[in-house]
Amino acid sequence: MKNYNDTTYALLGILTTECRSGYAIKKFIDTSLNHFWKISYGQIYPTLKLLVKEGLAEVQASTSKGKQDKNEYHLTEKGIAVLRNWLEQPVEQLPVERNEILLKLFFGRYQTDEQTVMLLKQYKQRLESRYQTYVAIEQSIIDHNKEDADAMYWLFTLDYGKSVTIAAIDWCQRTLEKVNKEED
Repeated sequence: MKNYNDTTYALLGILTTECRSGYAIKKFIDTSLNHFWKISYGQIYPTLKLLVKEGLAEVQASTSKGKQDKNEYHLTEKGIAVLRNWLEQPVEQLPVERNEILLKLFFGRYQTDEQTVMLLKQYKQRLESRYQTYVAIEQSIIDHNKEDADAMYWLFTLDYGKSVTIAAIDWCQRTLEKVNKEED
């Protein structure tokens, strides 16, 4: 079976949801996948075109009274088979995180302790905000999508994000305490 890039597999997966148009796919990405998997708007339409070309999806024009025509994409049996095959493959490598705060901290002896503290406090605040976003998303899934067959899996990925964020907040706190001790 042919191998595709991860964006292709992500879009195959998205097409298993109610998202059918490029716009709906982009909205779905912005409110869900974007928290752990980045797909640019510029990748969506070329990838959808590839899915159709490869026979993994079909496109149908959709017309609604008073609205502009739009293309709707639907998985084919081949597309479902390709998605299932990819899902069954083991994860080949652990993700490598690009984290600007870690990069700056790695070279931290060239900045003042006050600057280090400020960077860590700002980072911690952003993490706390992200955590609250995850809590809100979790509540929304529970309130509006609990019966959806995908909800349990969405909550699994959300729990991962929450756990990683809590660990990062804890790390910030411990690191701040160590830097502050050095200042004294």
